[in-house]
Amino acid sequence: MTRALRVGLTGGIASGKSTVASLFAGHGVPVLDTDEIARDVVEPGQPALAAVVAAFGEGVLSPDGRLDRRALRARVFADRAARARLEAILHPVIRAELARRSGAAGGPYQVWVIPLLVEGGRAGDVDRVLVVDCPVDVQLARLRARDGETEASARAILAAQAGRDARLAAADDVILNDAAPEALAAQVSALDAKYRALAAAGPGGLRTPTPAAE
Repeated sequence: MTRALRVGLTGGIASGKSTVASLFAGHGVPVLDTDEIARDVVEPGQPALAAVVAAFGEGVLSPDGRLDRRALRARVFADRAARARLEAILHPVIRAELARRSGAAGGPYQVWVIPLLVEGGRAGDVDRVLVVDCPVDVQLARLRARDGETEASARAILAAQAGRDARLAAADDVILNDAAPEALAAQVSALDAKYRALAAAGPGGLRTPTPAAE
């Protein structure tokens, strides 16, 4: 059975991934966001939430029984072993739900929003890697304005992600987001036409995906 062309959309924090994803959705393209899936799979009553609580304790729950993301983030951000334990719980569940939604979504091509695509070795899961790029100083300014981060905390967040050069090295396509919003729309429109043409041409026009890292 032929599947839709998969475009993996990624980029550093505050690079503009959500805005770009919305623009693709405006072209009638299925957009599957792994951050959204990650929230859905830990809703109350979901097995993944029970597994997280079993691993990290009741302290990661808010009073209403939902996952307290801030508390969980504080537990795992600076603890590599804890972060690996959390990823071992959630990543297989997220991947399975992504595959299920992809199979139901159809479309000439699909945009998979995977913020940590490069860090997680996920490039082999998609047919094209699309990086939303912007200078580091722009990311820092957006983080401080949007999330109220200090200079030090914003730099720590960036340091925990793949560097700009690593993302660009993995890219098949790049959207530069350092100017006016209308410049983004033009870039997305051009890529929409490109991806529709690639999808119509079939697998011969694509790079050969490599096996995804576990």
